[in-house]
Amino acid sequence: MAKIFCVANQKGGVGKTTTTVNLAAGLAKLNQRVLLVDLDPQGNATMGAGINKAGLQASTYEVMLGNSDVVTARQRSEAGRFDVLPANRELAGAEVEMVQLDNRERRLKDALAAVDKEYDFVLIDCPPALSMLTLNGLCAAHGVIIPMQCEYYALEGLSDLVNTIKKVHANLNQDLKIIGLLRVMFDPRMTLSQQVSAQLEQHFGDKVFKTIIPRNVRLAEAPSYGMPGVTFDPASKGAQAYIAFGAEMVKRIKKM
Repeated sequence: MAKIFCVANQKGGVGKTTTTVNLAAGLAKLNQRVLLVDLDPQGNATMGAGINKAGLQASTYEVMLGNSDVVTARQRSEAGRFDVLPANRELAGAEVEMVQLDNRERRLKDALAAVDKEYDFVLIDCPPALSMLTLNGLCAAHGVIIPMQCEYYALEGLSDLVNTIKKVHANLNQDLKIIGLLRVMFDPRMTLSQQVSAQLEQHFGDKVFKTIIPRNVRLAEAPSYGMPGVTFDPASKGAQAYIAFGAEMVKRIKKM
């Protein structure tokens, strides 16, 4: 049975897509069977996995509306050695079209049930807003991974996200919980980064992942080559950190 995790943060530009793509590739290197679900109409996770979002025959959009299924729409990321349920700008239209549909918050959950036994991990890349798409991700997931930078504004946004997760847990998905906070784009030379990191550990304890993802140019370059950073430059500090994070995730779910 697959463990399903949302990678979510209501603040944009915090490395959600980078984390989703590279965690998927890191888990694949550890021989885990992984499906990456791109729930963002920008389709950046699709491109980062090396899939052409302009030429999709079927995508997350068709799956959410019930016009296709995951088995038909998924594609293989040869660069990352994991499967992808890809997305493009068509997905933005699903927000409006789903309003009239039955069970609209659980469309993704129902679709993923068909492939539940084929994967160890399903990772969902959510858009940076609390939309119907994000809500579908949260209703489908067992837990949320929250990537965040160690800066003041990130702490402000974190409280909003935690409240959202609590509401979804109470009303729509009682399995949902915060799996952990992942510190990303970390620069140890900055005093503020160290202070915020210490605050997170103090307030959230073991909910803070031990792995820290450093600020790394190779991770930023990788998407332009259609590859996860983990396979683009496996020796880079960023790639090594995401592989370590994958190993930490495998250990953590064994305790769930």
